[in-house]
Amino acid sequence: MPCGDNNKEKSAEMTGTALITGASSGIGKEFARIHASKKGDVILVARREASLIELKNELEAKEGIVAHVMTCDLARAGAAEELFNRVKAAELKVDILINNAGFGGAGRHVERPLADELEMIDLNIKALVTLTHRFAADMTAAGHGRILNVGSTAGFMPGALQAVYFATKAFVNSFSQAIDQELRGNGVTCTVLTPGYVETEFAKRSNLEDTPLAKNGATAQSVAQYGYDAMLAGDLVAVNERKLSFAVNWVIPLLPRRMVLKMTQKMQTKKTG
Repeated sequence: MPCGDNNKEKSAEMTGTALITGASSGIGKEFARIHASKKGDVILVARREASLIELKNELEAKEGIVAHVMTCDLARAGAAEELFNRVKAAELKVDILINNAGFGGAGRHVERPLADELEMIDLNIKALVTLTHRFAADMTAAGHGRILNVGSTAGFMPGALQAVYFATKAFVNSFSQAIDQELRGNGVTCTVLTPGYVETEFAKRSNLEDTPLAKNGATAQSVAQYGYDAMLAGDLVAVNERKLSFAVNWVIPLLPRRMVLKMTQKMQTKKTG
């Protein structure tokens, strides 16, 4: 039986310990709840310690698992490497890595603070690459492991008024697929989850409230469940909505680039009047 098929069979029973970044809210919190419901331990990573402790208490009381809290601002230079070292020092083995932490920011690139744009790159790309590199090496040595990187349908197209965010997600989408190809033969898979708009804190933090984009979003729980199941199955790319999957794979690639740019700009423009 091919190695890829073996991975799928083993993945259906995989629990172990999952490290989840951005676990204090939204999709990250739901990932933690889903994994804990399967009686797997979790390492909860985010900036907000109080929220992580609250989640830790919930999961341990409800599911009887062990939840480790590691407060960390992954956008800070060197923070991802420090997190890896903390996990190793605690003698914790990571079987599943879920790179969920990230943020966006709407507005014309030249009018947004450069520091914010660079911080977005540091978190959405640099931290994700660092954690993938470090933990994937351990998984490869062990002969098994699962990586789930949270990308976005934004990564399938350029996005005027969120130029940097869309570009970071294009990186995540591409990087994740290449990593899967490199590691699959060693018993490790990498799935990229590419949802559309999700009802989380994202719109508020990204200044996208009252835009056409920020409406009729999927729930964080449904997106997390879809992504988690796709990861266990060893899927390469997971788009949580059939219509979105058709659009990004068969419609948008055929449209003129200028039309796509105008569409994304309109979707992220606040309503006036």
